Amino acid sequence: MNDDEIREGIAQVARAHLGWEGGLPGDTPLVEALRLDSLRLLTLVVELEDHFRVVIEDDDAAGLERVDDLVAMLRRRLA
Repeated sequence: MNDDEIREGIAQVARAHLGWEGGLPGDTPLVEALRLDSLRLLTLVVELEDHFRVVIEDDDAAGLERVDDLVAMLRRRLA
């Protein structure tokens, strides 16, 4: 799975479960753009795990600021 496919998967999850509209360019700030409070972050994590069939550890979220950071983390988990 390449970065564009991962980014599209993230966008699908955000649209379906967070009410996001539009694309998610790599430099998009996650917290601000997706309005991530603790509940919305938990929703995102659970739905990404389900979508990509991975387990996201608590430590994985550290340092995730932009969509590209999330793409890189998911790429590592998918490897």
